[in-house]
Amino acid sequence: MARAKNSDKEPEYLSTLERGLSVLRAFDQSRPEMQLSEVAAVTNLSPAVARRCLNTLVKLGYVAKHGRRFLLRPEVLAFGWSYISSMNLETVALPFLQAVRDETGDSSSMAVLSGRDVLYVAHVSTLRPIRLSANVGTRFPAHATSLGKVLLAFQSDEALEAYFETAPLTRYTERTITSPDELRAVLSQVREDGFASALDELDYGIVSVSTPVFDRERRIVAAVNCSTSTTRVSVDELISAHVPVLRRAASEIQTALARHPYISHSLSSDD
Repeated sequence: MARAKNSDKEPEYLSTLERGLSVLRAFDQSRPEMQLSEVAAVTNLSPAVARRCLNTLVKLGYVAKHGRRFLLRPEVLAFGWSYISSMNLETVALPFLQAVRDETGDSSSMAVLSGRDVLYVAHVSTLRPIRLSANVGTRFPAHATSLGKVLLAFQSDEALEAYFETAPLTRYTERTITSPDELRAVLSQVREDGFASALDELDYGIVSVSTPVFDRERRIVAAVNCSTSTTRVSVDELISAHVPVLRRAASEIQTALARHPYISHSLSSDD
C-alpha cells in the first residue's frame, strides 16, 4: 500500500498511525490470516515495523495471533460502528432506500467515492438472489459500477484527472470499460443524463442503475442505486422504471442531509 502523498513532509502527520492503519486494512476476504512476512509484503513495510504494528494491535485487542498467523478480532468493528452511529445514516438514508426496495423489489444502496472504489455506506437488500452481494463497507471498482460512474461523473476536473492518473481500469468481463477515452465519454453522458447504468460490467448477470446525491452547494456527496439480475429485467426497462424512483429517494436524502450538514461534510470526497 502506497504511503500518503507528502506524509513525510507534514509535521502534523503521524507516520506511525498510518502504518498501523495500513496493517489493519491489509486483511480482507482473500487474506483473512497472514504471517508476518505476508503483512510486510502487502503493506510495503519492513518486517521489523510490521512486527511492531502487529504486536501493538494484538495488545490493544484488534488483532489475534494463532501460531505464526495473525488475524483480525471483532473489536475492529467498533471503528465502523462509531461512524455509523455518529453519522446517523439510519435516519438520513435507510428509510428512503427501504422505500426504493419496497417499490421496486430490488436491493438499494448508497455509496461514496473512496479512492478508486465505491464504498457502500448504506444498503437495503432484497430476498432475490444476485451474483454479487453488497453490505455496508463493501468496496467495488468505480469504473465497473453504475454507482462509480455517477460519483466520477460529477467530480471536479482536477479530481477526475487524478483518478485517471492512478486507476488501473481492470477488465472484469468483456463489457468492462477499460479505455480512458471511452470512460470519459461515458461520464460526460452521465453528467448530461443525470444517471448511470451498468450491465455485466463487474460480473455477468448483474444490471444496475444509479443517480447522484448532492449537498446544498450542488456538490456530489454520494450516489444511490438499484441492482438486480439480468434475467429479471433489461437495462432499458430498469432505467425506465427505476430512475424516477431513485431520483425521488436522492431528493429526499438531500433534504435530510440539509438538516444534518456534518454528514455531507463526512461523505464528501473533497479534501
